[in-house]
Amino acid sequence: MTTLSTVVTVSGVTGLATGLGALPVLLRGRVTHRVYDAALGLAAGLMVAASVFGLIIPGMEEGTLTAVMAGLLLGGLGLLAGNYAVPHLHAQYREWLPEGGATGGDAAAIPVADGSEGRDRELSEFADPVGGAGTAESADSTESADAAAERAVTLRKALLIGTAITLHNAPEGLAIGVAFASGLEEIALVLAVVIGLQNVPDGFAFAVPMVDTGMSNLRVIWYTTLSGVVPQVAASVFGFLLVSVAAGLFPVASGFAAGAMLAVVFRELIPSSHGHGHADAATAAFLLGFVLLVVVDAVVVA
Repeated sequence: MTTLSTVVTVSGVTGLATGLGALPVLLRGRVTHRVYDAALGLAAGLMVAASVFGLIIPGMEEGTLTAVMAGLLLGGLGLLAGNYAVPHLHAQYREWLPEGGATGGDAAAIPVADGSEGRDRELSEFADPVGGAGTAESADSTESADAAAERAVTLRKALLIGTAITLHNAPEGLAIGVAFASGLEEIALVLAVVIGLQNVPDGFAFAVPMVDTGMSNLRVIWYTTLSGVVPQVAASVFGFLLVSVAAGLFPVASGFAAGAMLAVVFRELIPSSHGHGHADAATAAFLLGFVLLVVVDAVVVA
């Protein structure tokens, strides 16, 4: 029988994968749109298959179709309602790429924290229209004010993206806890691997604006990792305890988690992976992810 400590450990390790997404940013690695879109497509395929074979079908086997579908609608609509309060998560990535990077086939380097054209344009929005010919002291003062305003905007953007990640990670953690509580250990582990893979691009989207605020690398990694670990552990523990106390809630809970995950896929992952001219690569990766999860599920569960 699965213990609560096992649930915490598995969901915690899954959440840690979010921190891996910060590494390319900190190392100033080159992340092309093609690679990024393919990664989102792969995660989408894995999550769709996991929702169907790891949550919906087991839920229907344990309960009724009505209960599972009711949970699915609640989960999907709840996620969509939450999206009104947070930004489109993965689309934020394009805002930190050079001009023309969104459609080019070549590698698009992540811009450094200073000296980019986009940064200059962003700063101009806050520039003082008066006193352009002032003294050096006033120029320095204006520059400091501009830099402070820019950092405030970037920090706000990072906080909004962090909120979006938290919103998306909660139902994913819930899925792990629900599966463990229902005795579906193999499915829970498969879900954990799938969600962990999907957490990496989430961490990347969160880390980019945090680096641009001038925050230290250690703090960027720390906050990025926390954005994945905390909501997934909390939600998995909640799902585990809820279904353990009321086993009859498993069909509804599994449907809820599946609905939220499917909403993330079709609201966030697929649109973001098809907006940069690499729809074919993203679609191929989606199919690969779906097939991979079906094969793994068949081998593990069998």
